Amino acid sequence: METDSKKSNPISGPDAPNNYFRFHIPHLHLGSVFGDDWFSLKAEAFARFFGTSYFLVGQTVIVAIWIGLNALGFTKFDVYPFILLNLAFSLQAAYAAPLILLAQTRQADRDKVHADADAQHREALATAAEQRQELAAQQASQIMELLQQNTQLTELVKELSQRIETLTVDMHSKVVQAGT
Repeated sequence: METDSKKSNPISGPDAPNNYFRFHIPHLHLGSVFGDDWFSLKAEAFARFFGTSYFLVGQTVIVAIWIGLNALGFTKFDVYPFILLNLAFSLQAAYAAPLILLAQTRQADRDKVHADADAQHREALATAAEQRQELAAQQASQIMELLQQNTQLTELVKELSQRIETLTVDMHSKVVQAGT
């Protein structure tokens, strides 16, 4: 029921002038290059997590604990030169690079779609501005025409007033002459 009222009311519908994302609506059906399945979304979220301060601080703490436990002799699972730690970093880099590229590609796709929609929006604004300028020019010419008509009418009223005054003076003089 609510969608019917939005369709019938152009002010609240998707084509409403105040719906600033109306140019993005036609692009909502587009899927990204890598799809919108669970894996793609989680991979992108994980890749985005690589760039956060939480990840960097957490990784630094884990590496410091790893090195501390092994260097101080609390455990001997990865002694100096920390081959297992290097293997973990290599594994992380092997997965991080493609995940980051995937996230960048998906973001580039979204940016392109938004840029296209923004370009359509700017074009619509430019078209509307041109239409407003044309309307303003038409109204200005109509106002000038009305001003000219008003001036002509004012001059005609002045002429008629002068004629009435002349006729009134003539009639008055004739009435005065006839009465004497």
